[in-house]
Amino acid sequence: MKKAYYITQIGALERRGNTLFFVNENEKRPIPINSTSEVHCFKPVSLTSGAIKLLSEKNVPVHFYNKYGYYRGSYMPAEGQISGTVVIKQAEHHLDQDKRLHIASQFVEGIKASMIALLKSQRADYRPIADIPVEGSSPAELMGVESNLWREFYGLYSTLLKHFDFSERNRRPPRDEVNAMISYGNSVLYGVALSEIRKTYLHPAISFLHEPLERRYSLALDMADIFKPVTVFRVILRLVNRRQIREEHFDREIGVMLNRKGLKVFLSELNSELGKKVLHPRFRRNVSIRYLIRLEGYSLVKHLLGDGEYKSLRAWW
Repeated sequence: MKKAYYITQIGALERRGNTLFFVNENEKRPIPINSTSEVHCFKPVSLTSGAIKLLSEKNVPVHFYNKYGYYRGSYMPAEGQISGTVVIKQAEHHLDQDKRLHIASQFVEGIKASMIALLKSQRADYRPIADIPVEGSSPAELMGVESNLWREFYGLYSTLLKHFDFSERNRRPPRDEVNAMISYGNSVLYGVALSEIRKTYLHPAISFLHEPLERRYSLALDMADIFKPVTVFRVILRLVNRRQIREEHFDREIGVMLNRKGLKVFLSELNSELGKKVLHPRFRRNVSIRYLIRLEGYSLVKHLLGDGEYKSLRAWW
């Protein structure tokens, strides 16, 4: 299984022969391009033409984030998995209200199930989440249900944190340490979901729960949300309660952000979580959580082609 590569310093990606290097005034570090799924840049990083060519040959995207961890954009190699039939079917299901509602409601059911799975793993009260019905006659109404789920989840989640206060979700910029980590984690998960969607035949800009917008791959938002509670929020809880992340891991300017040391701790733990293997109940084999995102895409493709009814992932770990 290929792994993500994270860059937390200013520099450049360059090609020397058939090797990709990260270069700045202090170091020249090779990047194992053949075992890299994508590159995440949290500081300004330039790409030489040689690096772009090599990244394209190896089909490795590069995702860029600002200092608060917000996604800014990507270098995306030419699509490697293309199917006109799937894209047409995907557009048809987006345009048909009933078909879109089925898929959108499944996304919300998956989000709800992941919230419950995390709370159960902590022996916390999950009934306020379980009691919210996933109902709606439009994607906008389902987005309202999702908002209610997150509101309840944040309240329950805050009681599990031992060393940082967390009362509400805030951003642009985050006003506290937990919100800073949520912003970084959500953005990375979005980038990972985008990378995995590209390995299926799905078009990442045709979504079902979120509205498609220019300059945003909204299907990645749809699919990433299913996995946030059991990846991003699980990692934050572990790091905070074990005191692996502390006050000195943050900078406070306009808002709060992880400093370089804190970012390395956080990204290492998140990367490990995404690579963690769980026994898949249907396939009866161990698969990484990252690969589950791709399997979610494959399940959606089967639904679009009429080979089975899409049911979103119900997290069990």
